[in-house]
Amino acid sequence: MSTLLGISIDVTKIDKTKLQKGRYLNLTVSVSDDSNTYGQNVSAYHEQSKEEREAKENKSYLGNGKVFWTDGNISVAEKNTDLQSETGKEDLPF
Repeated sequence: MSTLLGISIDVTKIDKTKLQKGRYLNLTVSVSDDSNTYGQNVSAYHEQSKEEREAKENKSYLGNGKVFWTDGNISVAEKNTDLQSETGKEDLPF
């Protein structure tokens, strides 16, 4: 189960107020079933808060791309709760 995406990000569009700890940027990557006229079906935008989503605020798009390889199976990732005890750190960037 894997998929590879290629994305081009316009770094001039990054909203610096969205940076976590001044250096981490949370993005949402969307994969569509349909391609645009450029053959792209992946888009990336600033992660929205629950309040922003509920208010139906516009997404701030940063870039787009395409799926260039997949085995046809994508599954939801599960968080590894053992990671904190292995590393001894609570503030991992992901």
